[in-house]
Amino acid sequence: MEFKFLTQLPKSNLDDRTFKDLVEECILRIPRYCPEWTDYNASDPGITLIELFAWLTDQMLLRFNQVPRRNYVTFLELLGIRLMPPAPAQTEVTFYLTNSLPEVYSIPTGTEVATERTQVDEAITFTTDRTLLIGNPELLLLLSAQIKEETPQNLRDRFTDLWNQRSNGQWVGTEQALFDEVPQAGNCFYLVFGDQPLEGNVLSVTFWGAEATTTGINPNTPPRRWEAWSGEGWEPVLMQEGDDHTRGFSFSETQQGPNPIQGADVVLHMPQHWPVTTFGAAYQGRWLRCMLTEPLPSQPPYASSPRITGVATRAIGGTIPVSHSTTIRHEVVGTSDGIPGQSFQLQGAPILARRLEEYLLVTPPGGPPQTWREVIDFAESGPDDLHYTLDSLTGVLQFGPLVREPGQLQLKTQFRALNGQSDMVELSSQERQYGAVPPRGATLVMVGYRTGGGRQGNVQSQTLRVLKSAVPYVARVTNHGPARNGADAESLDQAVLRAPRILRTRDRAVTQEDYETLAYQGGRGAVARALCLTPSKVAEAGVVRLLLVPQADPEPIQQGEGLAPEIFALTHALQEQVQTFLDERKLLGTQVILQEPEYVGVTVQTEVSLEPAYDNPRAQQEILFSLRVALYRFLNPLLGGLERQGWPFGRPVYPSDIVALLQQIPGVRYLGDVQLFRLRATGDTWLRERVPMVDPGPLGLVCSWADSRRRSSHIVNLINRER
Repeated sequence: MEFKFLTQLPKSNLDDRTFKDLVEECILRIPRYCPEWTDYNASDPGITLIELFAWLTDQMLLRFNQVPRRNYVTFLELLGIRLMPPAPAQTEVTFYLTNSLPEVYSIPTGTEVATERTQVDEAITFTTDRTLLIGNPELLLLLSAQIKEETPQNLRDRFTDLWNQRSNGQWVGTEQALFDEVPQAGNCFYLVFGDQPLEGNVLSVTFWGAEATTTGINPNTPPRRWEAWSGEGWEPVLMQEGDDHTRGFSFSETQQGPNPIQGADVVLHMPQHWPVTTFGAAYQGRWLRCMLTEPLPSQPPYASSPRITGVATRAIGGTIPVSHSTTIRHEVVGTSDGIPGQSFQLQGAPILARRLEEYLLVTPPGGPPQTWREVIDFAESGPDDLHYTLDSLTGVLQFGPLVREPGQLQLKTQFRALNGQSDMVELSSQERQYGAVPPRGATLVMVGYRTGGGRQGNVQSQTLRVLKSAVPYVARVTNHGPARNGADAESLDQAVLRAPRILRTRDRAVTQEDYETLAYQGGRGAVARALCLTPSKVAEAGVVRLLLVPQADPEPIQQGEGLAPEIFALTHALQEQVQTFLDERKLLGTQVILQEPEYVGVTVQTEVSLEPAYDNPRAQQEILFSLRVALYRFLNPLLGGLERQGWPFGRPVYPSDIVALLQQIPGVRYLGDVQLFRLRATGDTWLRERVPMVDPGPLGLVCSWADSRRRSSHIVNLINRER
């Protein structure tokens, strides 16, 4: 096997003779060593023996010629390059309580949830990354405003001197209009909560409406939007229309609707970061708002403002980030024999990146436990440093070796350290211990570590529904979004390709290529592509902007389906991971900003004429399937383009590209008119704009996708026609 992607320098094989050359050479030697043998035909048993030994020799030469490749791998080992372990998939799960609780309830870190186990597939386990606190929300204020503001200032208090708060937290009082008497887009009202721990909580807001009132809207598509202030902007918090049981506050407009006097709930999922903020006239708290929007075409707006007579809130659950991992605690690694360089094998592998609470505990005989620290290597470790290394891919734990150094080398090292004062140099022992060695009989215990990762963790939404252990007061658990960013372990070929980049960057970000290379390393396999913008495209001085494309599972393409747009979203967890990695290696005073490219959807429509041999329905369906797969693969940020390394940034799509692609499919005779359509999202619908070419812009990527959430399959529309 050759590394064809490396620089190809002139080199010769250790032995370039082929099987045919070996056979011919042996036949030429027959007259000299065996002159009585005169019949050299292929059926002769002697020729069979010659071919057998020639084949064995050819296999030996093949092995000999692999020595340079083995030497290259050995060179990588000398550089300390290790194969990167798999990256864990990440998502968020929501725990729903059996009932609201009067006190703050916590779900601890390390709580495990999993997919359902079947006869074919094993359960895939995810673990919570931090503690989830579900609070008891206290509603402080009900404010209204005539216009939408990013930072609300002109607010009207609806509670003071008008409503009273009961002991159960419910606010009741005289009938209140939530918006203007003639509602306009931009009217909004705000609910302000206290400083209880409510980040990531699922809140149920109950409204009691006035009897015999009407709003004039279509309750199935109410023109309003629920948002919460995350500290950086207003984020939507209504997950689906079915969670609004008030149906846009149209309590009495449908026979199936709830009785306004009995109240109706709106279930809202708060953001993970929901800080206490001060707006307006010193109104302080956690802010939630409902804003009127422009109705959809052919849909009526609010004719009059909804009116309520009471409001109450309660927490019914919470959402927390989870990662594909299984936690192993207090594993007894073994007992030390006191020999330098000893190694131990952990039971679980591969091992995910360690956290502060995951370390090795060494208990010497008759002594107190010692906390040892993991290091990358022992280059800076002294004989008294409590250090060890841990290979994340194999799970091998190793202690420092005892190295015999030449006396002359050690003498020169000490001489340079003393600035040439040779009279002060004394030659000490030629042996040096790198890192301490646990004493003989010491017990080694790994306090904790996590194992997992891989592409199998990229599970779909609504699949994490099994609690691995009972959690009090939790009725059910689920993930409303798919898991992303899971990647398999690095292969040897990938490590060989990474080695020149490591030697070039030296773990420091200076040039554009350095930032791109380190972004791949910081993503730990979850970043598929990175582009550092040139200084001419960045207006701010001292600012480095990186466009990141997350890794995604291309399996739907093989099934003739497009990739959903959501899988290319840059998640907060991945962004924070790469940002932290780059901040430790960037130049002082440089600001790194991570962004998503602009993705442009593409639809292709054409007429395809098939060869006469494929004139049957089954063959036509197979060719249609092959054409869709080819288009989804070609118009793809990860696998697309002419080189199949991902669609190039900023490259337009031309009809000639599609013609050249589809004509390679067996069975296609010729193509008719090729039409390109640019997909543009408008609300919950997609608009197709016919264009002569699809130009994503200088920093964009094209993609042919399908969006199952909106129940519209944006696939290639092909017409079979025999001409």
